[in-house]
Amino acid sequence: MQIKDLQPKQGKVDLTADVIDKSSPKEFQKFGAPGKLCNIRVKDETGELMMTLWNDQVEKVNVGDKIRVSNGYVNEWQGEMQLSTGKFGKLEIIGKSSAAASKSGKQQQNVLGTKDEEPIDDKEDSKDEEDDEDEDEDSHDNIEEEEIN
Repeated sequence: MQIKDLQPKQGKVDLTADVIDKSSPKEFQKFGAPGKLCNIRVKDETGELMMTLWNDQVEKVNVGDKIRVSNGYVNEWQGEMQLSTGKFGKLEIIGKSSAAASKSGKQQQNVLGTKDEEPIDDKEDSKDEEDDEDEDEDSHDNIEEEEIN
């Protein structure tokens, strides 16, 4: 089944697609029980579609994953079709999307192609960036104080 073939209120959806975007997760309470949800945008060769992830699915699925939805359900939310596994569907991560795999291959090639370079310590860089941000904030505060006086 392909995205272009889907219709609102359609059940028994079996679809394979690439995850191209993921929103920030949202937490909620329903009947006193906590829950979590987020939306992802999935794509196949025929189009794109929003999909809602629920609870455990939220942490498992990431941008760049290739997923398979079995027995899913298409609903409509604010005029846009939205896919979900519902109560009876299943979501599997079956690999990386072709775009993600190609990008990963290029990154791996770059790493392998550098012989004498030292590995980069991202923790050190992020610490330096944090220090720079703190300095920027301090200097900004001084400017405001001078303008007020």
